[in-house]
Formats: sequence, C-alpha cells, structure tokens
Amino acid sequence: MTNQEIKKQEEKIRRAFKERDWSEIKSADSWAIFKVMSEFVEGFEKLAKIGPCVSIFGSARTPRNHKHYQMAEEIAAKLVRHGYGVITGGGPGIMEAGNKGAHSEGGKSVGLNIVLPFEQFNNIYIDRDKLLTFDYFFVRKVMFVKYSQGFVVLPGGFGTMDEFFEALTLIQTNKIGRFPIVLVGKDYWEGLVDWIKETLLANKYVSPEDMDLFCVVENATEAVQVIDDFYSKYLLSPNF
Repeated sequence: MTNQEIKKQEEKIRRAFKERDWSEIKSADSWAIFKVMSEFVEGFEKLAKIGPCVSIFGSARTPRNHKHYQMAEEIAAKLVRHGYGVITGGGPGIMEAGNKGAHSEGGKSVGLNIVLPFEQFNNIYIDRDKLLTFDYFFVRKVMFVKYSQGFVVLPGGFGTMDEFFEALTLIQTNKIGRFPIVLVGKDYWEGLVDWIKETLLANKYVSPEDMDLFCVVENATEAVQVIDDFYSKYLLSPNF
C-alpha cells in the first residue's frame, strides 16, 4: 500500500469508532437508503425483460491471451447460439471475455459493473442498454441471482468465490430455484471441492446432497451441456 492508501484506510477505521449525533446519522443513512433504492429501481427496470440468461463469473485479472479468457469467450458464444443471453460483472478479464463471446454472436450481453478503486472498468462488449453501474455490492448480487437461470464459474479470486458461494447458499436454502452451477477447470477447483468434502461434509456442516448443487467440468462444451441438460429435463427451452 502507498502512504495515501494507508491514510485512507486509517480514516475509514477512525470513522467507524467516531461518535455521531442523531442528525448526522439520520442525514447520512437517509441519503444512503435513497441511493440503494435508485440502484434497485434502475436494475429492475433494465433487466426485467432480458429473457433467459446465464451469469459468467471469473477473475478480472485474467489476460486476453490466457486459456481461461478464451474458454469464457467460447462458453458465452455457445450459450448465445443455444438461445441464452450472458450476464457478467461488466469489467475486464473473464467478464470481458463473456461479454465478447455473447456480442460476437449477436446475443444479449449484460454488464453489471461496480465502482471500485482498482481493476474494475466496464468493457466495450456490453449492450448499451444493458450496462448498469453499482456502488453497492449487495444490490449488484441481487441482480445476478434474480435474472440468471444458471451460473458458470471460471477461475478467480475472492470476488469469484463470493459470487459462487452466494449462489450456492441461496440455492441450498431454497431462496432461489435450483439453477445449475458449473465450475469450469478441474485443476483449479479440485482443491476447493476436496476441502468441502473432507472438512465441511466430514464435519456435517453441509449435507451429502449439497454436493449435487454444483458440478465441475473441463471445457466449454461440457459447461454448456450441463445448462442444456438441466432445462431439457424440465422440458423447457431458452425461449420460455
């Protein structure tokens, strides 16, 4: 961290312990509520009619010449050819690859961008009328799970893990439908899956049937096949 970044962090910590009077609290929190409401309203209005879509998650740091970038682009293109739109976090890396693949096939390309101090900026492959920019992570995550009929997760960091476990938890607790969650890249995910089995499952913090809430595949064809198989089981097509 630079000295300036350290000072900003220290100021945030100090503010958390600072006593505020009621007028300060009321004013600040009231404006925050209106900002949150405006983000929800804009998201609902723009996404209400996008039709069946699959969210693609993955690292913003993935370079364009990386195999995971190319795989995400291929997955998105295949999804569009199979009748789905694509939703990403709207930024660079895997997100850009997902939007690029959807855009290349003329499909719906949605970007849910987030204001961050680094890494995040919206990519150029998002449909103009389907780009949203959020200040609040929790509002953005609501949009992901409310308007997605499936989740494809490529390798990534803390943000990707957050998105994966958010979707997994909501499905496990029946807060959303049992949509398919597909982890792509066996070498990357096998350590996490082994830990879930050997630690969470062994200690009975999750149930054996919870292991069926997601699957791990190796390539783009397998990833899209999982989505297709899921909906064909319910006699549904992407045009529902």
